[in-house]
Amino acid sequence: MSGFTLAHSDQAASRDRAAQARMRWGLVIVGLIALFAIAGPMLIGIDPAAQNLSNSLLAPSSVHWLGTDVLGRSVLARLAAAAQLSLGLALLAAVSAALPGVLLGIVAGWCGGWVERALVMVADAVLSIPGLLLVLLFAALAPGQYWAIYLGLSLTMWVEYFRVTRATCRPVLAGDAVQASRLLGFGSIYIVRRHVLPALAPYLATLLAFSTAQAVLALAALGFIGVGLQPPTAELGLMMIEFLPNYAEAPWLITAPVCLLMLLVLAMVLVTDGTARESSV
Repeated sequence: MSGFTLAHSDQAASRDRAAQARMRWGLVIVGLIALFAIAGPMLIGIDPAAQNLSNSLLAPSSVHWLGTDVLGRSVLARLAAAAQLSLGLALLAAVSAALPGVLLGIVAGWCGGWVERALVMVADAVLSIPGLLLVLLFAALAPGQYWAIYLGLSLTMWVEYFRVTRATCRPVLAGDAVQASRLLGFGSIYIVRRHVLPALAPYLATLLAFSTAQAVLALAALGFIGVGLQPPTAELGLMMIEFLPNYAEAPWLITAPVCLLMLLVLAMVLVTDGTARESSV
């Protein structure tokens, strides 16, 4: 029996190390993409919207590392601008969704009763609408506007934060530690800060990485079908649909945004997997 327990603990430790390694790789990839997004436009020094038809569809070279598109624009410069836009807007939408989601989840778990039932009904009503459809509705109200897509993404993602926060808060608030804090006269702010938030932290880290990846994919999907941000904005989905007609003669063009999108989503998945493993321990 002791041998089985020892083998089981060794397997669990091995899985933990593998999860931590995946998370580290994910963070490294995200960090490199973030560095490329932040410093890339300044280091490249080329206007991503500058057109030069005499340089149309140039192959990758020492001057234009990823070549140029049909309008003679630098693909590397546009890719850096697209990474900055996609990652920045996705992170902003994820954080904006986390704030009301966590706050309402804590309120629901704390108050219970009709307050909790009302909030759950609102969350279920939002969840009944497909997320991409909700973003499409906002994008249709203000075509090509950043605020419409940002608002649609935030309103889509807050429900997951709410549900996870509510489910996590209820056993914590009913636990002995919180009851002891109440008997000692500590207020609600102290209880939330010392008991609720530490229990929520690993789950919120997982959700933040997951919702950021979800927002990046949704933003690219909207651009690809032509209802998101509009040209000449540099955005990954827009770049794919712009480069698609020239796939036969310049296949390297569409490869760049596709690879960057895959790397970004892969990194977020690795981070999500690692944080989820740590939160389950």
